[in-house]
Order: sequence, then C-alpha cells, then structure tokens
Amino acid sequence: MIVVAGEALIDLVPGPSTEGGGLPALLPRRGGGPYNTAVGLGRLGSPTAFCSRVSEDGFGEALLRGLRADGVDTSLVQRGPELTTLALAAIGADGSAGYGFYVEGTADRLFELPGPLPDETRALSLGTCSLVLEPGAGAYEELLRREAGRGVFTALDPNIRPPLIPDADAYRARFRSWLPYTALLKLSAEDADWLGGTPREWLAAGPGAVVITHGADGLTVLTRDGHEFSVRGERVEVVDTIGAGDTVNAALLHRLAAHDALSPAALAALGAEDWRDILGFAARAAAITCSRAGADLPYAAELDG
Repeated sequence: MIVVAGEALIDLVPGPSTEGGGLPALLPRRGGGPYNTAVGLGRLGSPTAFCSRVSEDGFGEALLRGLRADGVDTSLVQRGPELTTLALAAIGADGSAGYGFYVEGTADRLFELPGPLPDETRALSLGTCSLVLEPGAGAYEELLRREAGRGVFTALDPNIRPPLIPDADAYRARFRSWLPYTALLKLSAEDADWLGGTPREWLAAGPGAVVITHGADGLTVLTRDGHEFSVRGERVEVVDTIGAGDTVNAALLHRLAAHDALSPAALAALGAEDWRDILGFAARAAAITCSRAGADLPYAAELDG
C-alpha cells in the first residue's frame, strides 16, 4: 500500500468568459496535490490510502466520495467541523495555472500525527501546502521523519506555492532538513529555481533520486551514483495544466512499484532502461491530464492503450 498524506481542497476553476465583461462562473473541482496523487494512484490500480484531515462540510463529503470512487482507502482520514480549503485557479493563455488560497481556519491545517500506519505500507508520499501551513505542517513533518526512521520509502514533492510562504529563507532551510528522510524527491524546474539549490546538493543530503519536470519538454532524473536520464514530453493540445505535477507523482510511484523499486536499495539498482520506462509512463500520464480540464487524472486502461 502507498499512503499519501496532505491536503484535500476544492479548486475553483473559472468557466468560460461571459458576454459584456461579466465575471466567469467558478466551477468547483476536487483537488490538492496529495489528494490528486492519491486519486491518481487509485485510478492506476495501486493499493492506496489517504491520510489527512477533511472537513465535515459538503465539500469534504464530496472529496471523500471522490477518493472512495477510485478505490482509495479513507480509514486514515481525520474529520473536523472546520471549512474546506479553497484554491482559486487562474488559467493562462498557454493553459498554465496559478492559484490564490483561502486557508484560514480550514480543516486540513489542523491535521494531527496519526498512530502507526498499516503494516502493509510500502511508501509514504507528502508535499504541497500541507508542509507549509501550521500547525498541521509540523505533524506531517513528524510523520515523514517517523516513517523514514522505520524504513518506509518516502517521496516528497514540495510543489512550491509562494503566496503561502511568509518566510522564504526559513522554508528553504526547512526543506533541506527533510532531505535526509526522503528517498525520492520530485519537483518542477520552477520549484528547483525557487529553492535555489542544485539536484546534486540535494542528492548528497539524502534522496536516492531527484526527478525534475520541465513541462512540455519532459522529465529528467538524477541519481545519487551520478547518472542522469531524460525523456521528452508527450505532445498534446493543452486545456490546462491543473494536476499535471500530481499525475507525475502518482505515475512515478505506481511505476516504481511495478519495478519493485519502492526501497532505497532497489531504487539505486534501476538502470537506464528502467528509468526511461518509468519517466515515459509519467510523461504519458501527465499529457492525458493536460488534455482535459481540471485535475482529471488518467485511468490504467487509458495508458495501457
């Protein structure tokens, strides 16, 4: 089982512009980086559980229904009366997405460290807003350290959201403190630039591999033993990029599991052809997500075809 821990929220996605310059309708869509990753893993057929705190409001109920519909175990989800976090999406002419957030007093911020994860847990994936917004961020960080300490394969996607980070230097220092507990680091080229380090520096601090996404230009992995492999992106007509990075997360973990590589030793043993298969699978999955509106991640049958 792969456990994905982090926020579940509602993306408010602008609909078509109205005549006369009126404001477009905002269409609610289930979202949040970890939430999308869990849904993506479920759709690909990986046994998956979601670990978070979800509101008891109508949006929270819809988020849980979405997880269960795609076969994701929700037994690790905490509930609370607080409202659901909202993310207001802005879609650029090229389909790229930016976000503003409504996060004060919302349920996912109040996440508490859970008890032991299920014995069958093979990997733990974390990232995005959940590692920024206190007090929950501290609990997620403690979960990362605890599970890494007991030998669980850990994956981290910082998925930087600058408007949520009041002290950039403090966050960068905190990010570096997570690296000794991280087996796989995945981030976008934009995230890498914002963080200000280099993949080789990050690899020296702990991860066995760093995967960097370059949008339509594809993906690159750098490994601790000095290798570097890349694949090109799949060309599609982009509707928007919402959920593309989360799709890569899910696809990487799913394909690593298929290679029986959810351990530091197995990750280190992957060769060029293995990595090209893993990265190529992730590129195909992300292209499907980009070809349709919102974070609508692909199912296994779509990739098999």
